[in-house]
Amino acid sequence: MLLEKIISISGKPGLFKLVSQLRNGFIIEDVTSKKKISIGNSSQVSLLDNIAMFTFDKEVPLFEVFENIAKNYEYKEAIAHKSTDAELKEFMTASLPNYDTERVYASDIKKLAQWYNILHKAGYITPESFVKAESETLDPAQEGEEVTLTDKEAPKKVAPKSEKPVAPKAKASSGAKAATKSTHRKMG
Repeated sequence: MLLEKIISISGKPGLFKLVSQLRNGFIIEDVTSKKKISIGNSSQVSLLDNIAMFTFDKEVPLFEVFENIAKNYEYKEAIAHKSTDAELKEFMTASLPNYDTERVYASDIKKLAQWYNILHKAGYITPESFVKAESETLDPAQEGEEVTLTDKEAPKKVAPKSEKPVAPKAKASSGAKAATKSTHRKMG
């Protein structure tokens, strides 16, 4: 699932996909209605890719929580976000068993269920949408698999090295110059 371009906007219901950047804002698309609108730079935007949920020992990326929900609900729609608090807590315990009950509020669980269902309705929740993340977590050296780098992961181009090593252009201290000169005298 590609959450890197999916955002939540404070004060606007639903989830949106970043389409392009403008001089003073962004063009976004509602993930369910596909309606495009523009927003200004002053809008409070949260990238779903940057959101994590608290457990007692670490923070779990939202992507992983969505994957757990998808598996629990067999990639179908989950519990409604307007369910009772008891039902929502049960949903959360099944989705993230070790979640921090002191720092994850009922409103967070409601939002999680709502976002999951929005993404499901928009076609983002499928068994294939989680395959990429699982393959990225494998260590190719251990698995003996060939890896193809994406543009993000591709190494930066470096100028070819010359045959002779070139000395750095950093200034040497006067003590270093003296030591170099005395070494050359002894050798010559």
